[in-house]
Amino acid sequence: MILSDISWWVWVILILVLVAIRDVFIQKKHTISHNFPIIGHLRYLLESVGPEMRQYFVANNREELPFNRIERGWIYASAKKENNYEGFGTDRDIYAIQHIFINNAMIPFKPELDHPNVIDKTFLPCAKVMGAYNKRKKPFRPASVVNVSAMSFGSLSARAIESLNKGVKIAGAYHNTGEGGLSPYHSNGGDIIFQIGTGYFGIRDENGNFSIEKLLALVEANPFIKAIEIKLSQGAKPGKGGVLPAAKITQEISNIRHVPLGKDVISPPSHTAFNDVPGLMLFIEDIAEATGLPVGIKGAIGKLDQWEQLADIMRVSGKGPDFITVDGGEGGTGAAPPSFADHVSLPWVYGFSDLYKLFLRRGLTDRIVFIGSGRLGFPAKAAMAFAMGADCINVAREAMMSIGCIQAQVCHTNRCPSGVATQSKWLQNGIDPTLKSERLAQYFKTFRKEFIEITHAAGYEHPCQFKMTDIEVNVDDKNLSTELDKTYNYEKAIVHFNSMQALKDCEHLGGKYQ
Repeated sequence: MILSDISWWVWVILILVLVAIRDVFIQKKHTISHNFPIIGHLRYLLESVGPEMRQYFVANNREELPFNRIERGWIYASAKKENNYEGFGTDRDIYAIQHIFINNAMIPFKPELDHPNVIDKTFLPCAKVMGAYNKRKKPFRPASVVNVSAMSFGSLSARAIESLNKGVKIAGAYHNTGEGGLSPYHSNGGDIIFQIGTGYFGIRDENGNFSIEKLLALVEANPFIKAIEIKLSQGAKPGKGGVLPAAKITQEISNIRHVPLGKDVISPPSHTAFNDVPGLMLFIEDIAEATGLPVGIKGAIGKLDQWEQLADIMRVSGKGPDFITVDGGEGGTGAAPPSFADHVSLPWVYGFSDLYKLFLRRGLTDRIVFIGSGRLGFPAKAAMAFAMGADCINVAREAMMSIGCIQAQVCHTNRCPSGVATQSKWLQNGIDPTLKSERLAQYFKTFRKEFIEITHAAGYEHPCQFKMTDIEVNVDDKNLSTELDKTYNYEKAIVHFNSMQALKDCEHLGGKYQ
């Protein structure tokens, strides 16, 4: 017995000696390990688990970014139809800068017994119709004001995409494909907005250029495509292209994106189908004329000179995009260098207010469905967005959390532990699309229900009726809070809205809210 114990310790000491020799004389990469052999490895171990230690044991409920524990908990509970209330008052610092206050009415809006929201507490379609002003052949009214934002197959796993698409079908929402093309996992019955990125994936010719013939064939073969979105930039990395490494390109992804196997695929920072704003206008009109679908654009906001040029052309020509998706510079699901994610383009509230004012001054807001995207997946933030002029919101990370994302923040490594943002078959196997689709749908339904309740508390029937004076934000200690119109120096345009019943009566037109 004693000999065996001695033998065990001899082996341990021998291994430690070998590690020390390697640290000091062989490896050249790590200074700490060289200077402090053996012990230095403990530092790297602690560093590797640091984020998890802080998340679960150090950070308080309101401290984490991009989503704190209270926000994540609300999404998880809402998706699972569990108790998402909190007791004993708020633990949020309501005096903090940028805290949102919604001014409630003395007497709330009270729907009649036959009101659509009495019959269905989650009924909340968009008040505007995409393509109505430009008289597109196939106009589209989103049946939900909250929808799934652009996330590509390849960035997200097959089972995650399938869960999201089945979920939006149940919830009556739409699903943006992202720039990675239309996959079979997008084809489970949910309405689709097909995104055209700079790589033209899925609709490109042999040279990687845009092919109108392939787009037409795609739209004709998939009637659930309700609109086209041209991505100019995204919040995570505006003006920077992406790279899909050759190692991640499976035969399936190759077929969907129309890219070769065995080669890195570069998504360039800018489009080749047009070079300037007049060229963009022609591109929009050519696609709308060929497909009959509403066509919009997506961008993160920075300089406004080209947006002003676009608005001026729209005012003179009477043409232009049917919807504009404004992405927040706070970044999203796309992997990006910190220099881009932290500093390039404006946060959503600043970018949207700048852009909306620009179109408001030219009398163009009634032509456009404005879509907000950038951490808006909570009813109070949605109320603020609608008060500023948004007509719909898109959610990405919030939708991911509703199907199991735990904010591990390793989306760019292909090691997502929840199976949402990885191509690992093993990790994906933890996702049950039947269950997760129900959770996405329930998150959307809970979101809409609470959003309607906030709207009624403010005295309105539909959130499109929110005014900027209905929302206040903390700005500083001297003037603790101020209304949005004073904060951002404009008055939101009136959205033409009759009643929820009028929106409900549109159901018979083509089976959707046309």
